[in-house]
Amino acid sequence: MPGQAQPSIARFAWLSIVTAIATITLKSVAYLLTGSVGLLSDAVESVVNLVAATVTLWMLCLAARPPDENHAYGHSKAEYFASALEGALILLAAIAIGWTAATRLRVPRPIEQPGLGLAVSTTASLLNLGVARILLRAAKRHDSIALEADARHLFTDVWTSAGVLAGIGVVALTGWQRLDPIVALLVAANIVWTGVQLIRRSMLGLLDSALPPSDQQALQEVLARHAGPATQFHAVRTRQAGSRRFVSLHVLVPGDWSVRRGHELAEGLEHEIRAAIPNVTVFTHLEALETPTSWQDQELDRPAPVEAPPRQGSVPARADGE
Repeated sequence: MPGQAQPSIARFAWLSIVTAIATITLKSVAYLLTGSVGLLSDAVESVVNLVAATVTLWMLCLAARPPDENHAYGHSKAEYFASALEGALILLAAIAIGWTAATRLRVPRPIEQPGLGLAVSTTASLLNLGVARILLRAAKRHDSIALEADARHLFTDVWTSAGVLAGIGVVALTGWQRLDPIVALLVAANIVWTGVQLIRRSMLGLLDSALPPSDQQALQEVLARHAGPATQFHAVRTRQAGSRRFVSLHVLVPGDWSVRRGHELAEGLEHEIRAAIPNVTVFTHLEALETPTSWQDQELDRPAPVEAPPRQGSVPARADGE
C-alpha cells in the first residue's frame, strides 16, 4: 500500500476489516436460517462495511505519506476520498436492498427459525456496536475523518440491525409476513440518508471548508490579545484538509518597525495559534499600516494594477507619443 499509516491509526482500520468479515459471516448465517429479507439487507450493508474499511486503511496509508515535490501540502485530503467512496457504496447497497424488499413485498415468504436467527444477528450487532465506539474514540483522538466515517457507518449498521430484529420479532408474534420487507425498505431509506450525509461532508472537505467554530473562536482569541492601534489583522483565512488545518493572515504593523521586530511579532503569533489549534500550519504576511496597497489585498484575488509603475531610471512615455 502507498505510504505507511501511523500504527496507532492503521490498527483501528484493521480492526474494522476483521469485524466486517465476522459480521458478514454471522448475518449471512442468520439470513440462511430465517430467510428474512431484512437480515439479508443487513448482511449486504456489512459487505459495504468491509469494502469501506479496506478503502479507509488504504487512504489512511496514503494520507500519512510526507509532502513531496508534487504535493507540497501533504496528502491528508486522501481521507475524504475514503468517506466519499463509502457514501457511494452505501447508496448502491440501498438500491440493492430496496429492489429485493420490493420483490419480497409482492411475494411474501415465511420466516423460519426466528429465534436462532435473532440470536446470531444480535451477536453481530453487539460486535459492531463495540467496534464503532472504539473507532469513534480513536477518530476524535487522532482527528481522522476517515475513521469517524467508518465509526458512524457502523453505528448506523447497529441501528439498522435493531430495526430488522424488531421487525422479525413482530413477524414471529403476529404472522404478518409483509412486515419483514417493509422493515427492509425502511432500512434502505436510512442507509440512503447516511450515504448522502457522508458524500456531502466529503465534498465540503474537498472544497476547503473553513475550520469548525471552536477552532475559529480559538484563533480570534489569540488575535484579540495582540490587536491594537499599532497591530491589526486582515485577510484571515482558514481551511481543513483531513486532520491537517491551515491558517493564513496578514499582519499590519507601523512602517517604521524594524524587520526583526515585525518578524518576532509574527513568530509569536504563529506559536500561539499552533498552541491553541491542534495540527495547524500557519502562514503570516507582514505589511505596513500606512501603505495604501496593504489595504487592497484583503480578497482572495487581488486585482492587477491598471498601469505598472516605471522602473527606476526609466523615462515614462507621454500619452501623445512625443
